[in-house]
Amino acid sequence: MSHDEQPDRPQEELLCPSAGAHSDSVLIGVVSGSADAPRVLPTDQMPVTQEVIDLAHPVAPTEVFRFAAPCSTGGCIHFRDAACQIAARSTVLLDEVVAHLPKCLIRARCRWFHQEGADMCRRCPQIVTKQYLPSADMLRIVNETDPPAAAYAPH
Repeated sequence: MSHDEQPDRPQEELLCPSAGAHSDSVLIGVVSGSADAPRVLPTDQMPVTQEVIDLAHPVAPTEVFRFAAPCSTGGCIHFRDAACQIAARSTVLLDEVVAHLPKCLIRARCRWFHQEGADMCRRCPQIVTKQYLPSADMLRIVNETDPPAAAYAPH
């Protein structure tokens, strides 16, 4: 299997690919598409500055940009049982939106990739950190304790 298909052991601290906009964050994507079908387009990594944050005005920066920052593991409400539950539920509840792995400058250090592999990468472009009108599946991903039992059945 190629490097893009299976996660390797991290050499450095893992990054959350859906972090907030703060001093430890880097910009990694811009949201495009529609409210019903958002897609994050990868960008070159860029430090988060006040100018970047101001570009999102009047909405929250996480509605129009995707940021990465060091994964806070136990300090995050979505991290439980040694795993990011956003990634775990996304691979169960969301359909793939790309056939090939998208360009990603953080894959080598991405928490989601190290945890869920390429399956998560093919779903990642549809995840927007803060959505004004999230879909029912996105609400389940953020709010559910675990994926529904039926989701574990072989496909």
